[in-house]
Amino acid sequence: MNLITILVAILCFGVIIFIHELGHFAVAKKCGIRVLEFSIGMGPKLLQKQRGETLYTLRLLPIGGYCAMEGEDENSDDPRSFRKQPVWKRMLVTVAGATMNVILGFFLIILVTCIDTAITSTTVADFHRNEAGESIATSDQWLQVDDRFVEINGLHIFTATDISYALQNDDCDTFTVVVERAGEKVTLENVKFYDEETTGLLDFYVYGQEKTFGSVLAYSCRNTISTARLIWISLVDLISGKYGFHDLSGVVGIVDTTATVVEQSKTFREKCLTLFDLMAFITINVGIFNLIPFPALDGGRMVFLIIEAIRRKPISAKVEGMIHFVGLSLLMLLMIAVTFQDIFRIFQPPTQ
Repeated sequence: MNLITILVAILCFGVIIFIHELGHFAVAKKCGIRVLEFSIGMGPKLLQKQRGETLYTLRLLPIGGYCAMEGEDENSDDPRSFRKQPVWKRMLVTVAGATMNVILGFFLIILVTCIDTAITSTTVADFHRNEAGESIATSDQWLQVDDRFVEINGLHIFTATDISYALQNDDCDTFTVVVERAGEKVTLENVKFYDEETTGLLDFYVYGQEKTFGSVLAYSCRNTISTARLIWISLVDLISGKYGFHDLSGVVGIVDTTATVVEQSKTFREKCLTLFDLMAFITINVGIFNLIPFPALDGGRMVFLIIEAIRRKPISAKVEGMIHFVGLSLLMLLMIAVTFQDIFRIFQPPTQ
């Protein structure tokens, strides 16, 4: 694998972490909270610079970062400490990182959409045919040209990617499909998708859309929502046991996958499209993951703030700090285990 590609992948992941922590940092500063350290990376310091009250650091391991605020996990008499601020300000600071990640993903999707040749719609244009022009698709017995997909097995369809996901993720032979046909919603039961030549389920084509300012913006919004929802669905599937520990990837796995996929792209344009597309998915993933209501994550901190807002009384800083410490310890153990798994995959010889 090309070293430059790996370094670019690491740099891109670093940008995603930087944007997340910048969200916390900028909103904390705007709210008048004292920020002690703004760090990119974890572990030993490589570079540091003190500017005003804040220490800016670059650390060795590109696996995260943090924005350390005065009185975040302990009591402090400083009137500018985190816990001295109103609940609404602390909520804004807490969700700012994830929000910045989603915003970055949205703009990356806009960039990819602008670079790409066309916008794919969710409307059936035709069915796969053989050289004689005869349909080799099974779904043409239910679907019609100009049908617009609305739902597949209860999953609302925002983009063409949703269609592929719905067909490939559900372990079933037939599907319940809702389409918009001639301005009306039509429910189709027991729809079969099958291409007789490729034996795949995608046995139809969809229309491309003309790129205008409005269509690019609308598609990017739908794609961002679709990506965020897909991540939530994957998390639910992980909790329910549909996916296991072996399906997880950490920083090493993400960098390796990104470098591999980008390197496989042939032209510079394709490499840029692939890289920005993956970055959009990863940054939205980072944002959504951080909103999980688990101790030490932003979502876990939000739970404590919501409880405080309801009972009008803060939970003990010592108790909350201990809970977040336990959560962080568990997350670090999981990260170490996943990292070893990622490394094992990289050096595992390919199966014959």
